[in-house]
Amino acid sequence: MSVNDYVRILRRWWWIMALLALLTSASAYVFSALQTPIYKSTVFVGVQPSRPDFGLSQSTQALLRFYVSVINTETYARKVIDVLQLDMTPGELLGDVTIASDNSRFVIQIDVENPNGDVANDIARTWALEFKAWRDAENAQIAREDQVEAFILDNPRYSLFRPQKNINTLAGGILGLLIGGLIIFLVEYRDASVIRFAEDVERGLGLPVLGVIPTAEAAMGGRGRTARGRK
Repeated sequence: MSVNDYVRILRRWWWIMALLALLTSASAYVFSALQTPIYKSTVFVGVQPSRPDFGLSQSTQALLRFYVSVINTETYARKVIDVLQLDMTPGELLGDVTIASDNSRFVIQIDVENPNGDVANDIARTWALEFKAWRDAENAQIAREDQVEAFILDNPRYSLFRPQKNINTLAGGILGLLIGGLIIFLVEYRDASVIRFAEDVERGLGLPVLGVIPTAEAAMGGRGRTARGRK
């Protein structure tokens, strides 16, 4: 198909794509508006060996994964629940928390999702403080040069995690355009063998159209005009 064919198809069926894009984007926006907002709070905890020793630094990188496995437990979740007096089980709280380590920066990242942004901040901060308290207690039992300290890099801050209304609305509009394009493709594919215009003959047979037989209505209209002209 040539570019002119695509242009002709778009001119003929553009309203289907526009209508479906409008409907799907509006549906996505309404669906997003009906969802309960969920906020995410993030806090970064730095882990630093007491002396700039390469071997100790390498050991600390390996220990980061162990630290994550220690604090990503129901035991720590229960500690946070007790401190903040949360009305939830440790398993439920763990389902809202994601803990991961960044070995290149000696950082443990704690993400907390909650319908209340301030509560999410409190949970993230308390979790980090509990980890810091554990490290302080461990350091008190070993020599200073072998200690690994933990400290909160910055206060946790929350932001809207979901729903992302603008993104969802845009995605809905794009989906509507794709569905509209698929419908148009199926309609055009079905009608590909039907000849309606002279251009269809030229495109299908590759031959120029020398003449066109007028339709019955056109012929009747022509005779009517001729008869009126004779009067």
